[in-house]
Amino acid sequence: MVKEIEGGPSVLYIDRHLIHEVTSPQAFAGLDKRGLKVFRPKQTFATPDHNVPTKDQHLTIRDELSRTQVEKLTENCNRHGISIYGLNHPWQGIVHVVGPELGITQPGMTMVCGDSHTSTHGAFGTVAFGIGTSEVEMVLATQCIMQPKPQKMLIEINGKLGKGITSKDIVLYIISKITASGGTGYFIEYTGSAIRNLSMEARMTICNMSIESGARGGLIAPDEITFEYLKGREFAPKVNDWDKAVAYWKTLKTDDGAEFDKVISYNAEDIEPMITYGTNPGMGMKINDTIPTGNEFSDNNKNTFLKSLKYMDIEPGSKMLGHKVDYVFLGSCTNGRIEDIRAFANFVKGKKKADNIIAWIVPGSKQVEKQAQKEGLVQILEASGFEFRQPGCSACLAMNDDKVPEGKYAVATSNRNFEGRQGPGARTFLASPLTAAAAAITGRVTDPREFL
Repeated sequence: MVKEIEGGPSVLYIDRHLIHEVTSPQAFAGLDKRGLKVFRPKQTFATPDHNVPTKDQHLTIRDELSRTQVEKLTENCNRHGISIYGLNHPWQGIVHVVGPELGITQPGMTMVCGDSHTSTHGAFGTVAFGIGTSEVEMVLATQCIMQPKPQKMLIEINGKLGKGITSKDIVLYIISKITASGGTGYFIEYTGSAIRNLSMEARMTICNMSIESGARGGLIAPDEITFEYLKGREFAPKVNDWDKAVAYWKTLKTDDGAEFDKVISYNAEDIEPMITYGTNPGMGMKINDTIPTGNEFSDNNKNTFLKSLKYMDIEPGSKMLGHKVDYVFLGSCTNGRIEDIRAFANFVKGKKKADNIIAWIVPGSKQVEKQAQKEGLVQILEASGFEFRQPGCSACLAMNDDKVPEGKYAVATSNRNFEGRQGPGARTFLASPLTAAAAAITGRVTDPREFL
């Protein structure tokens, strides 16, 4: 912290600043208007992800707006001496996948990006959060940002997860309990035996969706799993500095007896495969449960609930199991990493994609793409009738060619199911890679445990 303003926000120094093509052009234009240069360009890293196509990336981007934004990112970065991993660069990908896999993300850092899912990086014990375009300009100009101090929430999950239960199920379960606004004003720390036993990629999924509860961010204390993940990565401390870095990282844990503004505990055994049925991530349930009738809510909340179900064309009190599905999307900064591709590919191995399903299998980065090819996962997917695409945000949001048509249903491993999120009139069910794989094989909402 640079300065604490009495009765006001704190001025934070930012260790790493990530940028992409959507929220940076106006920020750079603001610098130009004021005649400013980027203050510390070596601490900013850029990659295009939101608008990029996931097919034929060697060709010119067809959509004019998308092409202009990607070209502007390249132009601005080259002009200011910022590292950029553009299309066809071996390190290109979704910004929140690229940061961790390159070791740009490290414990104890402050990290920001003009993207709400910057909370992903909190899995490493970083203070990471999304910022707006004017704040992107502020960080580019000063390497600092003003932020009010959030409240502290602790979410503990203890016990052993059941077969087929993933980190996506954990976080959808949490949000279904605390609602899509239950984390507002808080920074969440996740802890407990079930969290400590997760891989780094699984932890990233949980922290990624902290924002979907309204929280400013989420974090998990670094441990041996964190250190092992980071060792040897491109920007991680090298041999001579490694032991010193780890010694520091080991101190980055909550003190015994620390006080939180709110503490919530859950049992891992209560978590089952989860799926959303409405138009925000808090409208989720166990896959075998029945959708609420609406009578459980106050009049105002009931009206919102019924409006959501009308958009989704789903009946209150009905079951999600067996509901028809048209599209399946595996990818995004939530579930586009190599472990997600592995889980999906191993699930569909020896099976065939349902004829009624259009599926997009999209790696989160060029490195994930390369690893999937190396492990033979692409061959497994293609043998089962799936097309493996190129890296990008893809169908997580309707800013590129991968849009779900109006009225169609998609089981998506992404993070948001708002109205029109995946395309005008598209209807999205959020779920884990395993639940998405089960839907892709059967053509309907299916409990993945039936196949395990």
